[in-house]
Amino acid sequence: MDIPQPGGFDFISLGAMVHRLDPGRIPFRKANQLAVHVSGGEFNCSANLADCFRMKTGIATAMVDSPLGDLIHERVRAMGVTPFYKRFEHDGVRGPNMATVYSDQGCGVRAPVVFYNRSNEAAGQLKAGDFNWDEIFSGGCRWFHSGGIFAALSPTTPEVIIEGMKAAKAAGAITSFDLNYRAKLWAISGGLEKAQETLRSIVEHCDVLVGNEEDLQKGLGLEGQDVEKQSKLDPSAFFGMMESVARDLPNVKAVATTLREVITTNRHKWSAVLWMDGQTYQANAGNDHQEADLDVLDRVGGGDGFASGLIYGLLNGRDPQNALDLGWAHGALLTTFPGDTTMASLEQVEAFAEGGSARIQR
Repeated sequence: MDIPQPGGFDFISLGAMVHRLDPGRIPFRKANQLAVHVSGGEFNCSANLADCFRMKTGIATAMVDSPLGDLIHERVRAMGVTPFYKRFEHDGVRGPNMATVYSDQGCGVRAPVVFYNRSNEAAGQLKAGDFNWDEIFSGGCRWFHSGGIFAALSPTTPEVIIEGMKAAKAAGAITSFDLNYRAKLWAISGGLEKAQETLRSIVEHCDVLVGNEEDLQKGLGLEGQDVEKQSKLDPSAFFGMMESVARDLPNVKAVATTLREVITTNRHKWSAVLWMDGQTYQANAGNDHQEADLDVLDRVGGGDGFASGLIYGLLNGRDPQNALDLGWAHGALLTTFPGDTTMASLEQVEAFAEGGSARIQR
């Protein structure tokens, strides 16, 4: 890939912002207090790249003029992200709303439970023409990113993504898309056939995809090879699909995903893989691709953490293996913090990517 030189924004994302209510290890049916995390797959990447990786980032999204909108905006600014808002006025009763995600952390053999309230969501009302892309990209933009959850919110959100992708390409940016295929969302948005039609129309404008073999098969309708995987950490099925990607999506130059085996809620094995310009890479090559054993505090946001580190490495001219290792390391570290966005430092990410340990730092 031809990575643009520094100048203007390093990274701008487009997507829905949400607030996640988290009772910790207590299930919702017994909860009496909640933490509030500001999130959204696209925002998480912008926040991670700004806060940990010290890059200039932005987010194009819907914002509701309400106290909840104010809370979310405060986190955008606190993470160092420049906002580009389409504003909606709340009627005081019904919305439009900033979506709510409910997610406990689970513990041990008890899995986390996640459910949503995306009723009358402001982000689902976004449509082409709501953002002045010429103005947003006027100072330059190196990388533009969106995702499949935002694409599933309404018939108009894919049009916004495609409009943004075209404007980003015209501005010289790399474009990426996190497939994030969610059957429940697409079930109320037209089903599998509509999902594949919609995501295909978006991916035509993308240089980089984030997604596993299930995302590629179900979200894009690509054919997968009959590859027998030894475990959930075996990359053979993922790499086996790259022939289909190269054939059917010649514009896509790179595809990356995490590999995760859940032992218990708080114990995971973690790896990551990258296909780029016809070559394959697996994380932690310096340690014979040994997966990380993670003691997980909060798994939400780990995939976005991976994407952020990978994008940072590519934007900074690192070779594909090192960029993949940075994504793997940052995603791993993110699972050790509460919430959806990073609390890691660049120094911690670099040290872990290079084989650092958890020995106390004095």
